Amino acid sequence: MNAGLIEVIPTCVPRSAEELANYARTISAFSSAIHIDIVDGLFAPLHTWPYTEHGVFGGFDLSGVTGVTAEIHLMVEEPLDIGTRFASAGAHRVIGHVEAFEDEDHAHSALRAWRHSGAEVGLGVLFDTPLEVLEHHLLTLDVVQMMTIPTIGRQGIPYDESAPSRVGELHARYPELLLSVDGGVSEKNIGELAKAGARRFCAGSAIAKASDPKAAYEKLKGLAEEVLL
Repeated sequence: MNAGLIEVIPTCVPRSAEELANYARTISAFSSAIHIDIVDGLFAPLHTWPYTEHGVFGGFDLSGVTGVTAEIHLMVEEPLDIGTRFASAGAHRVIGHVEAFEDEDHAHSALRAWRHSGAEVGLGVLFDTPLEVLEHHLLTLDVVQMMTIPTIGRQGIPYDESAPSRVGELHARYPELLLSVDGGVSEKNIGELAKAGARRFCAGSAIAKASDPKAAYEKLKGLAEEVLL
């Protein structure tokens, strides 16, 4: 496997459009993409921009996100509409959670709408969700986002040490499937996650809380690439 396939994507959990724009500017010095967690306060605790209260979002755009491509991670109970709006606003990729959809048809309708609006598409899967639920969707996806923490909705939740075996299980079943991991990614575990089959790593606190975010980013990327040499 070519080490160049590794991608580390800094994560932002925005409280406002201004905070998102500021972080995008910061990481554009070393990263080509930003992973944006969007939480509705229902699917996961608390709510983030552009939600103004639990389950209700206001008007928004992505004009402040400059110098990087935007990947939207929807941790929301009703992903179709807001995902379509993000795609239309210029998001490079929109990821909804498989658990948020009533059934396979609803999921496929959303994925089609997002792709039609210009975005790549993916599905996230919570840590305790059986991997079998993904089987009917894999031909329609650009990426699967595997959570590597037991609960979601904020940065800093501890990494689950059994995550690499779960990533390895899905990779063994579908070796050509692009796997992304999200949650507690750090220098301590990125190598084992890469060995298990992950090629994209959404890193929140490991970069945002580092004294030197660029150095932290480069260290993470290097550690993941090392195991593939």
